Amino acid sequence: METLNLSQVEKELEGMESLTFTLPDGKRVPRHFHVTEVGLNTRHFIDCGGKVRKEERINFQLWTSVDYHHRLGVQKLKGIIGKSKRALELGDLPVEVEFQGETIGRYGLGVHEGNFHLLPLQTDCLAKENCGIPAAVVEAVENCCSPGSGCC
Repeated sequence: METLNLSQVEKELEGMESLTFTLPDGKRVPRHFHVTEVGLNTRHFIDCGGKVRKEERINFQLWTSVDYHHRLGVQKLKGIIGKSKRALELGDLPVEVEFQGETIGRYGLGVHEGNFHLLPLQTDCLAKENCGIPAAVVEAVENCCSPGSGCC
């Protein structure tokens, strides 16, 4: 499942009656969560091969506290997104979510059967060819546990 772009989130909200966010382990974010921030995160970095890169993502921060009586509804989230789009001049970028576990976790955002799912994010070497990792090794590792590979 790929991370949704903002326009996809907005489209999914059109068909929802309530909001549910599910963590990668199958547990649900408590129903009394709030979206406390919508941000534009820019990462400007150099990879291990010396290439300068820039990535932009939209960030939703989900937060829970002792306020059990207020529930964020679909219309309210649509309003927060609309206001954020105007104030931050947000484009149609991938959406990531921050949620507090033992530490702040960062997740991609997907949707399945009308519910949002927080997706695990992975690190990657963006310059494998410069790190001395043969392409055949990379391909073997990436395909090792793919469905039908017979190794799992």
